[in-house]
Amino acid sequence: MYPHERSLVEEMKDKPFALIGVNSDQTIERAKKAIADNNLNWRSFQNKGNDGEISKDWAVQGWPTVVILDREMKIHYRGHDGEAATKVAEALVAKMTGGQEKK
Repeated sequence: MYPHERSLVEEMKDKPFALIGVNSDQTIERAKKAIADNNLNWRSFQNKGNDGEISKDWAVQGWPTVVILDREMKIHYRGHDGEAATKVAEALVAKMTGGQEKK
């Protein structure tokens, strides 16, 4: 999954797009190690396990859960399919940029 996200962040780097991760590592040291070991190029917040505040607030039932939001925080996708989520994100960015996205 990480190679796909890394390439998506690169592809969208000059677009109105942000990928934000939430990790379930119990310690900040373990989270930082995972970020470094996997060469993650996006911001990641610590949830401290599967029952942390972020997963409770967002009603996360399984990992990974992908949520695509627009600038008004309206949810356009919520699920576990990275390819489907990418298509929704690309369509939203294309709409915001006047269709200038590559497919």
